[in-house]
Amino acid sequence: MSDTTEVVAISYGQRVRHLATENPEAVALVFCAVDGTQQHLTWSQLDRRSDQIARALAPRGVGPADRVSLRLVNSPELVASVLAVWKLGAVPVPVRWDLPDWECQRVLEVVDAVVDLGPDDLPWLMATVDDEIEPQPDAVSPQTHGICSSGSTGTPKVIVIEKPALWDGAGADPFPSGWTDIARPQVILVPAPLYHTNGFATLTSLLAGDQLVLIERFDAARIVDLIEAHRVTTFTATPTMLRRIADLPDIDHRDLTSLVWILQGAAVIAPSLVRRWIELVGAERFYMAYGMTEGLGLTALRGDEWLTHPGSVGRGYRDTEIKILGESGQELAPGEIGEIFLRWPAGFLYHYLGGATRLAVTDDGFASAGDLGFVDDDGFLHIADRRSDLIITGGANVYPAEVETALIDHPEVADVVVIGLSDPEWGRRVHAIIEPRDPAAPPSEADIIAFAKSRLASYKAPKTVELVERIPRSEATKVSRKALVDARET
Repeated sequence: MSDTTEVVAISYGQRVRHLATENPEAVALVFCAVDGTQQHLTWSQLDRRSDQIARALAPRGVGPADRVSLRLVNSPELVASVLAVWKLGAVPVPVRWDLPDWECQRVLEVVDAVVDLGPDDLPWLMATVDDEIEPQPDAVSPQTHGICSSGSTGTPKVIVIEKPALWDGAGADPFPSGWTDIARPQVILVPAPLYHTNGFATLTSLLAGDQLVLIERFDAARIVDLIEAHRVTTFTATPTMLRRIADLPDIDHRDLTSLVWILQGAAVIAPSLVRRWIELVGAERFYMAYGMTEGLGLTALRGDEWLTHPGSVGRGYRDTEIKILGESGQELAPGEIGEIFLRWPAGFLYHYLGGATRLAVTDDGFASAGDLGFVDDDGFLHIADRRSDLIITGGANVYPAEVETALIDHPEVADVVVIGLSDPEWGRRVHAIIEPRDPAAPPSEADIIAFAKSRLASYKAPKTVELVERIPRSEATKVSRKALVDARET
């Protein structure tokens, strides 16, 4: 007889209480501070702390459908505050805590939160630890959360996910479930700040009953220590994070055997770095994905598939369909670069705060975030770059990501960003900003240009090179090319 039991959806707040009742002494969260100390919170403790914070937020006017901005570093207080906001039926919006004041103010104006919890509120949050528990009436947040755009210039954009915070277990399967079974609970390392999509997404896994190992700030050596100490089974990281881990001098002698799978996302990755991680963990444990916070769809592939389609970010995942369209809206043939459009059954579950224009959508429901790429003959998607980052130099198109992928393999380059700068001869010239591995012995401009020409067509090679002590990346390892251009042209 088939099981026809209907799964009843419950609020996120109820889900936290259920986990605390079923597994009160199970460790839900391990927090690893910069100073090396660790804090373990059981489900019972996390439920209690989130109840205390919810009780303190309610008199400040936080109720169903209200937004609460959270400008806090990765910490137990941040996690408990997110859960508290959900328990009140409100909408958590994590915000970069390291923004300059002028930019932070612009973002907060767009979020328009009833309450903003920033660094100065930490004493207030900590003071609630001795408060009496007073569970709030059950409530459901109409939107699960908001995520601020990673761009640091232009009009701030806040993406609100139009999905009620109801738990029914749907969509909570581990990412590789389409390829293989994954044992639960997982032990998930969180190297990204929770204001980034990759970081915040792990809270869904927390609600599924997985354990999070949350690190206050990214540190490659510390990441490997934690993998070994806590027998971490998975983590999601950007290419910059993965490179810093892979570059550790002792990485080949460290114990990574607990890793069942890892996921790379958020940016184009150099083929050499993919091969390095396949060496470290095995092709069937390394996954890559392409998508965006707006949730237009996903593509994905596993390392063994990448080896037969190098450079790809996969085929449609969870019934995502892919189209590549030209400037006139015509569908392009395999191998032709155009704008990437995606469509999946979930539809579009987002809206923007602040009046930002919604993404382009075709008449048949495919949407685009403005990225450029192509599909190969087997339907695997390859990313070229974002249309806004495209450099037109001397009438030819140059994709910064392609140049960066070539230059990052230079043995004396630790990090690189490529931008286009105004030039009277070329219109825009390709300019490489280089962070050397050894500041005392940096590569020369001629060496960088020659290395690029050995791997790329000559017109794609940088015409100028700039050495910097550190490329200004956020805690999520993002960088704003527009800000770098503006700083050099104004």
